[in-house]
Amino acid sequence: MDNIYLKANAKINLSLDVLRKRDDGYHEVKMIMQSIDLHDDVYIEIIDEGICVSCNKPWVPSGSGNIAYKAAELLKKTYGIKKGIKIKIIKNIPVSAGLAGGSTDAAAVIKGINKLFSLNLDQKELMKLGKTIGADVPFCIKGGTMLSEGIGEILTPVKPFKNVNILLVKPKIFVSTVWTYKNLDLNSILERPDIPLIIEAIGKKDIEYVAKNMKNVLETVTVKEHMIIEEIKQKLIELGALGSMMSGSGPTVFGIFENKEKAYFAYEKIKNNKWECFIAETLCEEM
Repeated sequence: MDNIYLKANAKINLSLDVLRKRDDGYHEVKMIMQSIDLHDDVYIEIIDEGICVSCNKPWVPSGSGNIAYKAAELLKKTYGIKKGIKIKIIKNIPVSAGLAGGSTDAAAVIKGINKLFSLNLDQKELMKLGKTIGADVPFCIKGGTMLSEGIGEILTPVKPFKNVNILLVKPKIFVSTVWTYKNLDLNSILERPDIPLIIEAIGKKDIEYVAKNMKNVLETVTVKEHMIIEEIKQKLIELGALGSMMSGSGPTVFGIFENKEKAYFAYEKIKNNKWECFIAETLCEEM
């Protein structure tokens, strides 16, 4: 086998809390991460030498600025791979959207190279490698429904929250994760998610409770700067979403719907040229 194709699935957060700023400058988080079926297509091929990354979106970097390139470089150096690696990414996940689009591509590259070069690394070893290039990469390697702690790399499985209907709306704005955390005032957060109760509701597949009790403390930063995020949240509720929240550091907003028909109804009503819209479903853990 000299080539492989992988789906690189996006993620949403079903709740996101920031506990404190650590001495190393990172923030300690507690959040529930969830894979969805919106995915990039990643093609990996063995070539004679070097690392080559191409993408159907011209603004995505092709060199060492691309986290997928860094993933290939890491495995080549760590395991003495002499052959070259060609990576082609078809982006379906919007860029800089709070959906782990870059991290999931890197995760796919790590998994793909492991198979292509018969490195026989287990999932834990792959996740350990992924942690060195991005906090979300270990989750993207594992997938499913996870409690995420530390800087995002400490993962504890939660009962699967699969086949839940999601509508994602990504406004045409850019939100920097670094900027969001830099401007987060931990003392001004008045409402935090009750993550143990949400985990309990996930276990019971109580979709309505999860949807109505989701919270993302990073909204205290982004909504002030970009009121369109709140506008989208309210619009999704008006169109039948059980609950709506910004994913990650944004700016993508998602709504949870009771069934596919209601999600598609809302999709038809909300789609316009002000934002990108995607219908998706939640996924269980990768095996």
